[in-house]
Amino acid sequence: MDHSVQNKRLEKCKNFFTENRPFIALIVLLTFCMISNEYFRSPQNLINITRQVACSGIAALGMTFVIIAGGIDLSVGSLLAVAGVAGVMGMNEIASPVPAVLAAFFIPLIIGIIGGAFNGFLITIGKIPSFIATLGTLSIYRSLSLYFANAGTVSSSNEIFREVGNCVFLGIPLPTWVFIFLAFIFAILLKHTSFGRHVCAIGSNVSAAKYAAIKVRFVTFMTYVLAGFCSGIAAFLFSSRLNSISSTNAGLSYELDAIAAAIIGGTAMSGGKGSIAGTVAGVFILGIISNALVMWNAPVNLQGLVKGAVIIIAVLIQTRRTKN
Repeated sequence: MDHSVQNKRLEKCKNFFTENRPFIALIVLLTFCMISNEYFRSPQNLINITRQVACSGIAALGMTFVIIAGGIDLSVGSLLAVAGVAGVMGMNEIASPVPAVLAAFFIPLIIGIIGGAFNGFLITIGKIPSFIATLGTLSIYRSLSLYFANAGTVSSSNEIFREVGNCVFLGIPLPTWVFIFLAFIFAILLKHTSFGRHVCAIGSNVSAAKYAAIKVRFVTFMTYVLAGFCSGIAAFLFSSRLNSISSTNAGLSYELDAIAAAIIGGTAMSGGKGSIAGTVAGVFILGIISNALVMWNAPVNLQGLVKGAVIIIAVLIQTRRTKN
């Protein structure tokens, strides 16, 4: 009897560590970095990390839905760029500062949603594999941003726009608040709505989802719309911080960071499983690693190596867990 009880406790303990692996890894990494470097643990640096990861984190929220549904979106970074360029250019056409800022918000948002809807259309109606479809739109959206901005940077002199991007509330930057708010909303959407349950069902087994009368095309389509929505929000926050946006560098590799954050956070690459809380943990793990490497004076060109290693380890852990 005692042996049985002990086995149950060990099983519960094992399940706890398995289910909370991203959060445990985040706590361990954060603790190690704070002990190893006095500059890292300064409040201002920790706040800067939240600001640095906010935009790519927002993109990762939308990516989580896409991956759980069994897809992938490689275009989120390029969509951010073209949405941001269009937003700043549209703002520059309006003389009044406040309406101009509103335009800078709604134009990227609309373009992001349209871009996401176009991805969803290619995948659900055009029957193009998500990897190929979004690889194509990655090039399309980036080329459009380069064309409209003449392969340069689009700037604005609207100080209200800059103030919005650098706004701080209760010591926390606005982009961080937006990231936290969207994470909360998306977590509810994923775990407590029929849409979220349908997303998981489609990623687990498309055929079974169809037999369950789930509108597979519509739900899949909407995951890409959500990803586009997130790109639009991120584009506004990204461009407002510096009152400008580069058509070449804006959103560069965001798709990789978003995918990495979702995978590190426990989202299954095969679909059907994932959590927003896990993705948030993954976002901060990547952000802490990047920041710590700078603090440790590691070569900038090796940061990608470390990120790549983290992604591979996360996938290997997933694969081993699936086999078991």
